[in-house]
Amino acid sequence: MKPRHKRILLILGGLAILAVAATLVLNAFRSNLVFFFSPTQVAAGEAPQGRSFRIGGMVKEGSLQRQADGVTMRFVVTDTEKEMTVAYKGILPDLFREGKGVVAQGRLGDDGVFTASEVLAKHDENYMPPEAAKAVGDAHQRAAANKAAAEAAARTLRQ
Repeated sequence: MKPRHKRILLILGGLAILAVAATLVLNAFRSNLVFFFSPTQVAAGEAPQGRSFRIGGMVKEGSLQRQADGVTMRFVVTDTEKEMTVAYKGILPDLFREGKGVVAQGRLGDDGVFTASEVLAKHDENYMPPEAAKAVGDAHQRAAANKAAAEAAARTLRQ
C-alpha cells in the first residue's frame, strides 16, 4: 500500500472515530435534557409524552394529602390558570409548604397525574424558581386580558 493511501485511510478512520464520539455526546446530552412546563402548557399538550420534564408553580392550599405509609404524598401544583395533581414518594424538602413555589421533576402518567421523582422548594421568602415565576406571571396576564375583554364586551352590550 502506498503512503498516500495509508494517509487517506488514517484520516478517514480519524473522522469516523470523531463522528461516533460526537454522536454519543449529543445523544447523552439530549437524553439528560429536562425542560420546564407550567400546568397550563401541560394541559395544552405541549409537554413530552413518555419523557421526564419539570413542572412548576404554586402548591395549592389544602391540597397536600399524605398516604398511610408516611412517605407517599399527593398535592396540586397551579399556575393560577390550570392545576395538575402531583404524586411523590419520598421525603419532601423542609421548606415545602402549601401556597409556596415548587418545581417537580418526573413524568406524566396516562391518568393525567404527574409522578415526581424529585421535588424542589423555594429557599426563602422572596425566591421562586424563575420558570415558576414566569408561568404564574403569564397566567396572571392572560387572566387580566380575559377579564378586560369580558368587561369591554359587557360595556358594548349595555350601550
